[in-house]
Amino acid sequence: MRWTPGKVSRNIEDRRGSGFGGRGLAVGGGGMLILALVSMLLGVDLTGLAGGGAGPAPAAVEQGGAVDESPEERERVLFVSTVLDSAQAMWAEALPRATGTQYRPATLVLFRDAVQSGCGAAQSAMGPFYCPLDEKVYIDLGFYDELSQRFGAPGDFAQAYVLAHEIGHHVQHVLGISNEVRRAQQGNPGEANALSVRLELQADCFAGVWAATVPHMIEPGDLQEGLTAAAAIGDDRLQRQAGGGVNPEGFTHGTSAQRQEWLRRGLESGGDPNACDTFAGR
Repeated sequence: MRWTPGKVSRNIEDRRGSGFGGRGLAVGGGGMLILALVSMLLGVDLTGLAGGGAGPAPAAVEQGGAVDESPEERERVLFVSTVLDSAQAMWAEALPRATGTQYRPATLVLFRDAVQSGCGAAQSAMGPFYCPLDEKVYIDLGFYDELSQRFGAPGDFAQAYVLAHEIGHHVQHVLGISNEVRRAQQGNPGEANALSVRLELQADCFAGVWAATVPHMIEPGDLQEGLTAAAAIGDDRLQRQAGGGVNPEGFTHGTSAQRQEWLRRGLESGGDPNACDTFAGR
């Protein structure tokens, strides 16, 4: 990608030097979301561990501190700052025009190993995630090494796609789509996974919508990097990687083909989020 390193975004909260030591997952209102994310990465349905009735975990105090970072990690910080600011500037303009809803910026939290989010305690092993309860995206930058080495999806545009997807979840939250989906899931548990797939595919499409508006940042091969990353985290591929058979009833994010298709739709949208109605025809 073509980008020029600048300042760290004012919408970044750097907790890489924090003293947070909790390693367990808090399972409650937001814990179900976190377990679903872990399930996606491991290809195993862990949502049954949530039990019932628990509320969100109380916030833990994280002590900030000096950040010891390599030049490579510093460059990643500047890269995600560039992508974050670019995506949020686009949504601030596009969302009111397309939907009449004003956009409000999300915060990107950088952490290492473990973090306390508004949705509970989380570990870096689950990958990047969005917490609607505090309107923050959380990422351990080491995930990008996992994306390249474990999932076979290298490249800076692949990294940008992952972040733009999480911002897409924030857009869904701002529009009220996420809450509508959760109410529908509660009212019809048998459709919960299918609705989750539609929500995730829409976030993929929203990532493509952003990319469609920054042709000046796109280099040859970038779009293929994004499509490769989308395929790498399809439910069917992750389930195979986990050593089991493919179980469509356990899909929560969509197949590799579906994720590529909706990212591509966003890329071909001309920057119009209305092209991303994955719920049409329900």
